[in-house]
Amino acid sequence: MGKGGQDEGKQSPSPHGSQPPVFLAWARDQQECEAFFKVDSCIGLTSIEAHTRLDKHGPNELERHAGPSVWSLILDQFNDTLVRILLVAAVISFVLAWYDGDEGGETSITAFVEPLVIFLILIVNAIVGVWQESNAEKALEALKEIQSDHATVIRDHQVISNLPARELVPGDIVELRAGDKVPADMRVLRLVSPTVRVEQGSLTGESVAVNKTHRKVEHEDTDIQGKECMVFAGTTVVNGHCICLVTQTGMHTEIGKVHSQIHEASQSETDTPLKKKLNEFGETLTMLIGIICVLVWLINVKYFFTFELVDGWPRNFKFSFEKCTYYFEIAVALAVAAIPEGLPAVITTCLALGTRKMAQKNALVRKLPSVETLGCTTVICSDKTGTLTTNQMSVAKLVAMGYRSGSLREFRVEGTTYDPCDGVIYDWPKGPMDANLQMISKIAAVCNDAGVAYAGHQYCANGMPTEAALKVLVEKMGPPGEVRYVRNNSISETTEVILECCQQWSETEHRVATLEFDRMRKSMGVIVKSASGRNSLLVKGAVENLLERSSSIQLQDGSIVSLDENSRTLLLQTLQNMSSTALRCLGFAYKEALSEFSDYDGEEHPAHKLLLDPLNYPSIESDLIFVGLVGLRDPPRPEVHKAIEDCRAAGIRVMVITGDNKNTAEAICHEIGIFGSHEDIAGKSFTGREFMSLPDANRLEILRQTGGLLFSRAEPKHKQEIVRLLKADGEVVAMTGDGVNDAPALKLADIGIAMGITGTEVAKEASDMVLADDNFSTIVAAVGEGRSIYNNMKAFIRYMISSNIGEVASIFLTAAIGIPEGLIPVQLLWVNLVTDGPPATALGFNPPDKDIMKKLPRRNDDSLISAWILFRYLVIGLYVGLATVGVFIIWYTSESFLGIDLTGDGHTLVTYSQLSNWGQCSTWEGFAVSPFTAGSRVFSFDSNPCDYFQGGKVKAMTLSLSVLVAIEMFNSFNALSEDGSLLTMPPWVNPWLLMAMSVSFGLHFLILYVPFLAEVFGIVPLSLNEWLLVLAVALPVILIDEVLKFVGRCMSERDIAARRPHDKLKVA
Repeated sequence: MGKGGQDEGKQSPSPHGSQPPVFLAWARDQQECEAFFKVDSCIGLTSIEAHTRLDKHGPNELERHAGPSVWSLILDQFNDTLVRILLVAAVISFVLAWYDGDEGGETSITAFVEPLVIFLILIVNAIVGVWQESNAEKALEALKEIQSDHATVIRDHQVISNLPARELVPGDIVELRAGDKVPADMRVLRLVSPTVRVEQGSLTGESVAVNKTHRKVEHEDTDIQGKECMVFAGTTVVNGHCICLVTQTGMHTEIGKVHSQIHEASQSETDTPLKKKLNEFGETLTMLIGIICVLVWLINVKYFFTFELVDGWPRNFKFSFEKCTYYFEIAVALAVAAIPEGLPAVITTCLALGTRKMAQKNALVRKLPSVETLGCTTVICSDKTGTLTTNQMSVAKLVAMGYRSGSLREFRVEGTTYDPCDGVIYDWPKGPMDANLQMISKIAAVCNDAGVAYAGHQYCANGMPTEAALKVLVEKMGPPGEVRYVRNNSISETTEVILECCQQWSETEHRVATLEFDRMRKSMGVIVKSASGRNSLLVKGAVENLLERSSSIQLQDGSIVSLDENSRTLLLQTLQNMSSTALRCLGFAYKEALSEFSDYDGEEHPAHKLLLDPLNYPSIESDLIFVGLVGLRDPPRPEVHKAIEDCRAAGIRVMVITGDNKNTAEAICHEIGIFGSHEDIAGKSFTGREFMSLPDANRLEILRQTGGLLFSRAEPKHKQEIVRLLKADGEVVAMTGDGVNDAPALKLADIGIAMGITGTEVAKEASDMVLADDNFSTIVAAVGEGRSIYNNMKAFIRYMISSNIGEVASIFLTAAIGIPEGLIPVQLLWVNLVTDGPPATALGFNPPDKDIMKKLPRRNDDSLISAWILFRYLVIGLYVGLATVGVFIIWYTSESFLGIDLTGDGHTLVTYSQLSNWGQCSTWEGFAVSPFTAGSRVFSFDSNPCDYFQGGKVKAMTLSLSVLVAIEMFNSFNALSEDGSLLTMPPWVNPWLLMAMSVSFGLHFLILYVPFLAEVFGIVPLSLNEWLLVLAVALPVILIDEVLKFVGRCMSERDIAARRPHDKLKVA
């Protein structure tokens, strides 16, 4: 990309046909181009030849890449470790439920709740995933929309005004007029109007429309911007009329190459850092689940598989399929307990909440995972124009003539926007403007085609930005011929006249002719008729060119003196000084002795024919009177300097990649803090070509430097290569862009950031995030928000995983000591999905740390859970297991606990030995159980006392479930901060968490006290004393984690103290 047709003929064969061999059309004259394509520009191709070429080269359209089928997208959603574990668990649960029903066991809906809920989770997950991935290729569709549908073509010596653009072939002669969309890459053969301007910024990054010429380019090896005689598909003709020759069509055009690069980049998209970590966690979890399930079976194999040793050999094997199935169900329950089923939903909710927060800061996130990826961004590759700068040209300096020859006056102009009230002119003379300043004001106001409008609560330019800036300068200078006045700074939306002074100049100086700008003379002129009836010529343009055509200068009092060598040298020195500070300079001149144009009044005047040929303009604009010059710039956004400092403090490197010239870009980078004010940037500032000409090893060495980097005159392929190298080196790259040419790099970057105001639809569709205000500081704010969201995600992931560890410990201990099953799969599923969900989601609202942008970005390979955190939650999980199993044992074996009476329901107490050997109950002589009450129900076991350990465990199971829920609610307080005590970060810092706890407890009460739900979940209502027991067993989890946090803080302080001497050494 960027060399235009230079790569023609080198591509692999396209399904749309082949293209002509390499032909550098921009470096060949009109006759050579016509000869190569075997066409006469006056006659065009014949219809027969056009059809032959269409068959050979294919239609002029972009390829339609076949996207993945719906079935392949659905299957891709199951290419995730956690999802596969869930799927296996659901299938096994369903089979076991079906088997129990066939055996005459449980046939109610309870048996199928677990597998059905898991299947529902998987289906919703698949639907969301398919929907997201089906939108992945929208950038390619948006690219097709910018293509032209029809073209005006000359064929068989006739003009065909509405030929379908897809039928264009290399060699076709096309007529372009103002407003036309260019249908293919073409060589300009001749200009029908004096000038032709094309808006090609979306393809090249240029901020203004560019003039086109029919003259060939002298250098064959030039970039797109340098191909002044070429027009490119998808760009728009702003003004003028020209005849062009089609050189490339379809996928071989510049926009076709962008299309290929977008498709290629979309194929190489990688998982986000969080998804990689979750996949790694899923794989580890799979291994742990497998090990624990095998251990559960090995521990309990004695209950379903026995044998006797006879003469040293095993004999009399006995196998109980019923008990084998029972312990298999326990293993399945363990798998369900180990899997955080609610994690995908909570992550999605947290990311969605993050997008809302970012939207409030003008960062519109298009892809949810981007929220998290932003948090680990290590490099921001930013464009300059409009992102680091305002993209609003403004005059920074005004230079006028002094009171004598060889003297100048300089005025500093304040303001960075198109608002006429934004800033003042320093040291401006009081009273009426002198004659010299009035002439500068007149030329700036009248020799100008731009305007300023107020829309969307801001001032914006209509027309060329430089010309709009000149009109704003005129407003700051004041009205013609009157005492300087202070403008009303409270201009409202309803102000009808924004450019009052310019309007007064236009009323007194009526334009009768325009000498349009061209690149040869680098100036624009207008012939005006003043109120007195006299004609004069007003000219603005490049200072050097105007000085060459000037013979006099106007002094402060209006007197005219000869432009001597001393004055010329002084003006050129001033120009050089201003240019070295990245100011774009424009000069002003006028002429009153117009000879044949002295009475010019319109097209009927005899001299009008001279204006039809632009070659006459230099002679008309000769013998000028030079009056002054201005320096303009696209100023940096005022908040950018602070944002750059924030990036540096956060360990994020900022690289500027711009299509602007090197000197201007370097000056801006010095001003905004990318480079220090006196920093040597010899090894940090390169043009795109300079960088690409270096060996790979040198390029990597440059990119690994600390501090900022600048790449100027960069082409799209340079941006892609920089992003590719950074990603290959392990960096997480955020890339900004606004044009069609930026789309491939936006796709390739970890975070593609498109401009919302100036960005094309193609760039927006290729991006992950859109900046509503096109402001660099918004990116930095979004990075901070991304870090905060990631920290909150870690908090709820820690919370959910610690809860799951507790559930696993509970089931493992149950199986290890041989007591009846205390928690069944449907209860665990309820806890994981519903009860844990609200607190986990509420942790996403934790306030950000105050020093969040003072920490280094996390590494790609940083673990989601550190070894210390894992140990902490193993301790917590062990306590959860002991508490849930312990309360189960307490109910069966104890009359009271910590003074809480537990005999109120009349249940029978057993010994721990009986409870742990409940499977042998049928062999116990005289074992009898009294009835007990639970809510309004009475449980009696007269017919089968051994059922007391199965049907009668409903109260003990309810206590276990309630303890599990209570501990997990209190544990959510522990997750507020990784190491901070609840004394420094109390629960009310996050009121959403308190509300979520209320919701979770409310849901638990719902399934306890609504009879139908209690039956589904196999639980019963609890009495007041039983709730006191639950709280007494659950509350210690807070104290345990407080002790562990204290140890963690001590370890962190010790590590920091150990690093300090090393850091001091590095500084030294």
